[in-house]
Amino acid sequence: MAAEGTRFTSFYSAQAVCSASRAALMTGCYPNRVGISGALAPHNRVGLSPEETTIAEICKQKDYATAVYGKWHLGDEKRFLPLNQGFDEYFGLPYSNDMTPVGAPHGVPFARNNYQKLPLISQNSLAVASVDDAVQDQLTTLYTEHAVDFINRHREKPFLLYVPHSMVHVPLHVSDRFREKSGHGLFGDVMMEVDWSVGEILGAIRKNGLDDNTLVVFSSDNGPWLSFGDHAGSAAPLREGKGTSWDGGVRVPTLMRWPGHVPAGRSCDAALMTIDLLPTVAKLIGADLPARKIDGLDIGPVIFGKTDQSPHEVLYFYYQVNSLEALRSGKWKLELPRTYRTLSGRPGGTDGREAKYDQKAITSPELHDLTADPGQQHDLAAENPEVLQQLLTLADKARADLGDDLTGNKGTGRRGPGKVEGDAVFPDQFSTLQDAVHPPGNGGPGR
Repeated sequence: MAAEGTRFTSFYSAQAVCSASRAALMTGCYPNRVGISGALAPHNRVGLSPEETTIAEICKQKDYATAVYGKWHLGDEKRFLPLNQGFDEYFGLPYSNDMTPVGAPHGVPFARNNYQKLPLISQNSLAVASVDDAVQDQLTTLYTEHAVDFINRHREKPFLLYVPHSMVHVPLHVSDRFREKSGHGLFGDVMMEVDWSVGEILGAIRKNGLDDNTLVVFSSDNGPWLSFGDHAGSAAPLREGKGTSWDGGVRVPTLMRWPGHVPAGRSCDAALMTIDLLPTVAKLIGADLPARKIDGLDIGPVIFGKTDQSPHEVLYFYYQVNSLEALRSGKWKLELPRTYRTLSGRPGGTDGREAKYDQKAITSPELHDLTADPGQQHDLAAENPEVLQQLLTLADKARADLGDDLTGNKGTGRRGPGKVEGDAVFPDQFSTLQDAVHPPGNGGPGR
């Protein structure tokens, strides 16, 4: 994809955590604007409000077929699931693959929270009531088969296909086809299978003659979960990882490919974010933007090589429930006073075991030049007082709109999440596992 398209080296996820990052991608809004924070737990009584307009609903304006195969994590009650958020088809986990009963996947003593079950959902019904290791091993393959089948079935019609893989979230799982094949441990094997998946999807696009009118975006929801060490990957040379607003937590690898439209072999360092994908898609297909305020901007001119300048004056990074922790403007990144987690230079755990984080604090605003210092090792606030003040003024602008728990600001522009009123309704049991798991178009998994 990099050779045939463009690498975006300053592309950001809106937050360094599961549900919040997905809310931003789906709505074009900062996740705290739509009331989503953190990683929603199973049977949480909130989710992405159906009153929000998703990128799938944008595409439905123009009669696109829409599907999501993979991790949803925007609420597991029926009214929050994809079929009520603009998607025609859904197959996947409703939340993270670690939200499972305490156990030892493949002998690794992985135990975080003692949840009751990890379900696999097809449409609005249970495909597998309680996912075990054997099913997790097949998730990447199953998502890929569904994606390829969807492309084959919809080659004559415009479509939006969203494939949020469960891997490489811990605990890591891989099919036998790729186990011990990479030469770089289990993490390497899992990455090898994800790479295979991308190849299968691109292959289906080519096979069906869709290269000339298909934009493909590959990105991530957050940086690596560093406490898991050799099961986490690396954000180097960026600082820290998942669960922080340092660039290692929110700046994610991103590739875009559309032969004849997205320049091939190009690298672009414009500061962009997942919130920009919804308005960009709306512009491309001639759809109307949501009636409610969004935060993303059309980045088509950047994607298609007309400019290397971001349309954003500033990008904001919130964490926790509603804490403004950082912002980026041009080459400058302002890190605001807060506490954050860090391994303090120690290595993470091995073989799926988690190392313990320390808590450290930023006591005064820090200013970093990301062009000269992408690892954010040198605080230049004292040497650049005018820049510092400009960015602090922009921070105040965000606080007036979205609020900030760290400074006690409520903000005026936040909307609430969807809430469960009365008894929650969760997916129904599928009649047979065979019918639920296999893609609808080919009668069974292709191997």
